[in-house]
Amino acid sequence: MTSKRVLVAYGSRHGATAGIAEEIGRSLRADGLDADVVAADTVTDVSGYDGVVLGGALYAGHWNGKARRCARRNAEQLRKRPVWLFSSGPVDSSAERHDIPPVRGVDRQMRRLHAREHVTFGGSVTAATPGRFARAMVRHGKGGDFRNPERIQSWAHRIGTELTTTR
Repeated sequence: MTSKRVLVAYGSRHGATAGIAEEIGRSLRADGLDADVVAADTVTDVSGYDGVVLGGALYAGHWNGKARRCARRNAEQLRKRPVWLFSSGPVDSSAERHDIPPVRGVDRQMRRLHAREHVTFGGSVTAATPGRFARAMVRHGKGGDFRNPERIQSWAHRIGTELTTTR
C-alpha cells in the first residue's frame, strides 16, 4: 500500500509561516504520510495529492497574497480533496489562549474550498526579521517568536490521523 500524499503549501514573507509549514510536513511524515512542503506561489497542480494544507501569514488582517492566489488558482481541484487552512500572525500569546477565528478573507476561502478546518498559530517577529516595521516592533518590545511547535505538531497529527483513517 502506498502512503497518502499531502501537499503543505504556504505564503510567507519572512519565513515564520514557512517554518510552521515545515513543522506540519515533519509531523505528517512521522505519521507515515508522503508530505511535500512548498511555497504557495509555485503550486500549479494539486491533482496528485490526497490532501492539502494551505497556510498564509496574516498582515494587517489579510491573508498572504501568495496563499490567496494559490487557493484561487487551484480552487477546482482543491474542492475535490480534503483541505485544511492555517494562518500565522499574532505576535503575542493570544493564539495560545483561545481559538482565533479566520479573518474574513480566509473564512471566504474556507467556504469556497469546503475546507475541513482552520487554525491560527502565533507568528514571529524577531531581530532577524527584515524590514523597518519589524525592527520598530522589536525595539518597542513587541516582537518575539510565538509559534508553538507542540500545538503545530498536534494539529498536523490530527490531519494525519484523519487522512490515514479515511478511504
